[in-house]
Order: sequence, then C-alpha cells, then structure tokens
Amino acid sequence: MKKLVLMLMMAAAVVSSVAQQKGPILKWDSATHDFGDLKEADGEVTHKFVFVNEGTEPLVITNVHPSCGCTTADYTKSPVMPGKSGYVSATYDPSGRPGPFKKTITVTTNCVPQTSIIRISGQVLEREKTLAELHPRQIGELNVETNHISFLSVKNTNTGKSDTMSMVNLTEKPLTITFDEVPAHITMKAVPETLQPNQTGKLIAIYDATKRNDWGFMMDKVYLTFNGEKSKKNVLSISATIEEDFSTLSAQQLADAPAITFTETEFSFGTIKQGDKVSHTFTFSNTGKSDLLIRKVMSSCGCTVAKTKVDVLKLGESTDFEVTFNSAGKRNRQNKTITIISNDPNKSKVVLRIFGDVKEGE
Repeated sequence: MKKLVLMLMMAAAVVSSVAQQKGPILKWDSATHDFGDLKEADGEVTHKFVFVNEGTEPLVITNVHPSCGCTTADYTKSPVMPGKSGYVSATYDPSGRPGPFKKTITVTTNCVPQTSIIRISGQVLEREKTLAELHPRQIGELNVETNHISFLSVKNTNTGKSDTMSMVNLTEKPLTITFDEVPAHITMKAVPETLQPNQTGKLIAIYDATKRNDWGFMMDKVYLTFNGEKSKKNVLSISATIEEDFSTLSAQQLADAPAITFTETEFSFGTIKQGDKVSHTFTFSNTGKSDLLIRKVMSSCGCTVAKTKVDVLKLGESTDFEVTFNSAGKRNRQNKTITIISNDPNKSKVVLRIFGDVKEGE
C-alpha cells in the first residue's frame, strides 16, 4: 500500500512538472549590461537585451516600464514563437547627468511570473562646458559665474578677506571694467582691467570688517562700469556676516567672560486676526563674570520690533526684552526671528522666535 501511495505521489509530481513547462517561458541571454565610461557629449547609448522563448506557447510582451525618464525602451511587438528570439532595447540619455548611474526596466509578459527586470549601469564623464555655461550670469555686457559674492563669516578684526570669481567677455569688442559707488570697506579689482573678446579674467573683492564697524549679516552693492558707461543695472551684490573675534582671549579671559542667559527663546501667540498686534517680553540676564554688551538686535521682518531696555548688563543683572509683532498684511502661519549679538564668547548669537497663525478679517 505504501509503495502504491509513493508511486502515485511521484506520478503527480511528474504531471505537475510537465504542466509547469507548458506556456511561454522567457530566458534572457543576460539581464544586465554595464556601458562602462560614457562621454556626456556623445549623446544617447543603446543596448539590446535578447531573450529566447523556451516554452510551448507564443510569448507576448505587454508592457515595458523604465525606472527613469532618462531611459527609453523598445521591444519585440509581435508574439515570439517557441524556440524563437525577441529583444528589449534600453536607450540611456547621459545629457546633464554626469556621474554613475543604475537604471532598471520592468518587462511585463504573458509568462509566469509576469514581470521580469533588466538592468543597465555605467559612468557618465562630464563634457567640457562652454565659456557661456561656466559664466551663466550677466552683469551688463559681462558674463560672470554669479552676480553675488558671499564672504560668509568675517571676523570683526579682519582687514582684508578676499574672494575671487571668474568673468568672460563674450562680446565682439574689448570691455574696460571699472567700479562705481564702492563702499569704503570694500576694494574691487578687475584682472585684467580690459578684457578682449572671448578672454577670461577675475573679479576680486577685498572686505575690511574693521572699516564696516558693524555686526551680523551685511549686504552691499557695487556697480560695474563698462568702457566708461555707467548703469544702475550693472550691479554686483556683496554680503558678509561679521562676527566678533574671540581667538585672542586667554584662558583666564574666557573664564571671566560674560554669559547671556534667556529664560525662554520662543513664544507662540496662538491665533490672531489680521491687523492685530501682539507683544511678548523675553527676559535675559548676565550669568558671567564681566560686563555683557549687547552689540546688535536684528529682526527678520520689518513687521517685528524688538527693544532692549539697556545695552550693558553687570554681573548678575537681568533685564526685559520686548518684542512686538504687527500682523497687518500678514496671513496664515507666521514665524519671525530676532537675533541678539553680544560679547558672550560661548554664545555670541542668540535667536529668539515668535510664531503663530493670522486669520484674515471677516
């Protein structure tokens, strides 16, 4: 009896195996392709993935779906008979895509399973950019990398931090570059001063924070003059964040330094009607060992007014700091900040936040 059951089970397995072989069966020659190094300038590349129908019925591709718009696909549209071959081709566009890539194409058929995935990969070598692409901004007739020079952090003791950017003359005439309305704390140079057609050069800005004599984020404008012709449209913006230089303080001076401490740094005014004003008082104290000097108070918006009662706090003293938000012309979620700059070497900048929702009046 046991032998009969075993024979029946083996026969069922054979029948099942034969049944599984019926229908179309997709067999790829290879489901992956590495293009290797590609030059971006050479344009699109294509690889044809070949498959064989190893089944007993016609194989039909019903859909191909690339994982990215940079990849397109073509495929055998007619049914592929048993024992015959078909293909799916993958075309990759490297334009504007330097660096390594890995993409997939999902192929849907009438096989079991219905989906099959093929993969392409490679490394796109960036093409050499044109002078116009390297200098996408224009100041008058001059092409530059950017129309804004940012010095980021500048110490208040720094007398000559410099930054340089590239420029090119893409016109058909020489351009002599000079500068107009340059602030006293900024020095500008064009090297060379006269650019010939298609010649590149450098714009150099030198920032003297000791002459600026201010704190926090600063923005200035400089006007470029070409061949003696002035225009307010030929503007170059220059920004810097001036911070106090504590690097010369000794260990003892740091130990004896002031320390600014706020009881809170955020205030929510909830929901108010448009046009309403809300005020809040922040309290801070000097928990250090020497005089605390409030260097500057800056609001992120003209709608927010911040006032300190005193600018100098002795050891152990506290004071109130009033902030008023005017919601006129505002609506929905509001988030405003007030930045306090002091001579606390461990926390020279403190940011307070006032926020809430403004409803439009009925």
